Amino acid sequence: MTALRVFVPTPLPDDLCALIAELEPRIELIRDPGLLPPQLYQGDHLGDPAFRRSAAQQLRFEQLLDQAEALYGVPDQSPTQLHRTAAANPSLRWVHTTPAGGGAQVKDAALTDEQLARIAFTTSGGVHGGPLAEFAVLGVLAGAQNLARLLTDQHRREWGARRPVPQVDGSHVVVVGLGGIGRTVARKLHALGARVTGIHRRTVDAPGVAEIRPPSELGDALSTADAVVLALPGTDATRDMLSGAVLAQAKPGITVVNVGRGSTVDEPALIDALASGLVGFAALDVFAVEPLPETSPLWSMPNVLVSPHNAGTDIDEERRIAELFAANATRLIDGEPLMNRVDTVEFY
Repeated sequence: MTALRVFVPTPLPDDLCALIAELEPRIELIRDPGLLPPQLYQGDHLGDPAFRRSAAQQLRFEQLLDQAEALYGVPDQSPTQLHRTAAANPSLRWVHTTPAGGGAQVKDAALTDEQLARIAFTTSGGVHGGPLAEFAVLGVLAGAQNLARLLTDQHRREWGARRPVPQVDGSHVVVVGLGGIGRTVARKLHALGARVTGIHRRTVDAPGVAEIRPPSELGDALSTADAVVLALPGTDATRDMLSGAVLAQAKPGITVVNVGRGSTVDEPALIDALASGLVGFAALDVFAVEPLPETSPLWSMPNVLVSPHNAGTDIDEERRIAELFAANATRLIDGEPLMNRVDTVEFY
């Protein structure tokens, strides 16, 4: 058969282009590094924000987009460019989004029903599960060990009073969202001896989870929880799931960890709960607005760990995404169902 014509409109190292071609030789992989911004770090899918194409380069870039059957990444990580490309290229069959939450890019592109039906969209869901789960475990452990107090005492050069420290072993942790990331979080916390309750819309196979409860029971579940880890996509259904009303039902001193999307937490309510002590500690990798505004109280709160949406970035991320893309390319060519297909109703 004719090779699947794939254009790479996002920074991707040469060795990974070669890996994709090796794993699925029926791909015609097209890439022009001169049209793409240089990476600022390993795993940078956006590239140097100062990069600008000339008019001739932009024309060439769009020509390659409009001739492709598949795209490795959303052009410039821009929903606007995706909107233009979907309209201009009737031959486009598949777009792989490099973020795990790529459904948001598809939603923001405001595509027509015809385009959503014609083009298959997939995400890199699951690729980031390991490092995000390790950040979640860090957050749960930091809350149990009262890291905020330890650091405050250290900075003041104070030898703090001895005090009992709760163990994660035997604690109760609620994991909200049992997708690939949430299931990995649950498995690691279970291995540390925690009793894990999962919050999910349906029953799923989740090793290490003692029980699965519906989202409507989140507040009740938190009433006995020592920590809660949010691993949710950003959708209309998950917006502000950790609300002020839900936090009001939580066990005093609970630890909050968010490795999903910032929109899933009512941030002002969380700030109030942190200030009052209702929430003892929060480890946050995602926020309602990113970058986190300088005016946000979260920056200066001693019981908050701020991570710049970086917890899922590790040295093997790009390779795993490339391997996932190649596996899905094989499925597309062979007429098999794609992995990580975006739900184009709820966009996750």
